[in-house]
Amino acid sequence: MVSMADICRHLLATHLSPGMAARKRKADDDLDPRSYDEDMSVSPLASPSIAARHLARPSKKVRNNEVTGRPLALSRLLETLDADSLRGLLQTICDRHPQIGQEVVTSAPRPSVSSTLGVLEQYQERLRQAFPFGSNTGDYAYNRVRVQLSQLIEAITDFVPHYLPPNESQITISLEFLDGVTNIVHQLPNWESVSHRHHKDNAYDEISQAWALVISEASKRGGGIQLHNGEWDQKLQKHNEQSGGRMQTAVNALGSNLGWIGAGGSNNNSTSTPSNDPNSIRNQLFSGTYGMNPVRVGPW
Repeated sequence: MVSMADICRHLLATHLSPGMAARKRKADDDLDPRSYDEDMSVSPLASPSIAARHLARPSKKVRNNEVTGRPLALSRLLETLDADSLRGLLQTICDRHPQIGQEVVTSAPRPSVSSTLGVLEQYQERLRQAFPFGSNTGDYAYNRVRVQLSQLIEAITDFVPHYLPPNESQITISLEFLDGVTNIVHQLPNWESVSHRHHKDNAYDEISQAWALVISEASKRGGGIQLHNGEWDQKLQKHNEQSGGRMQTAVNALGSNLGWIGAGGSNNNSTSTPSNDPNSIRNQLFSGTYGMNPVRVGPW
């Protein structure tokens, strides 16, 4: 049996206008959350006729946020070291491992004359900086600079043999170094106390003997013409004068090995004169006939 309430609801539903029904449905749908899902199911975006588009997203990089300390790589560590620190480190490694030190000695490039003189000039500058204000040559100044003076003298003693024959085969390089290091010796302090003067005296003695050795070797090569062409004979005479005659050993070697060059020097005691013999080495060198005469063998 149909109730009166059902009849009334039927009449209202059939007599309402389409706009009112739509508004009523929309209002009812707003109240019913299930109607929102149904509407979305028939939306154009959800239509089967439109293919779903998958947007490629960059893969998310997994980052480790944990921060921890670690040592520098060797290449980066070496970049932070200055020249003195790097030399000290290398020296320490070579002392601990002698085989590495020997490999460094044989593999390292030969030092140039300019670089070696530059090192000696650094020692020389340290000596100057160590002098007290109003520098003098008394005992107080000597005690203040004794360490720096000894370091300079030791460096000279170590470097000189490297540039002497047979270790150095080029006479010009040997002479170039000796000329520069002799100038450094000239600038060593002249101490008031006799007991302190042995530093400079010993340095002159060593340098003078080094000059004598190179002169002797040069005399075996082309009659010593390299000494004359480079005016090394004149430079040696000037060095001897500046040293107060303390390089006479080298000057004597110049006169004994190459009398035709050393004769007539202000500090050379030799009174010999150049020979007029056309077969002498001197005349052959200046005439351009040196080495052209045939070598005679036997008594004939």
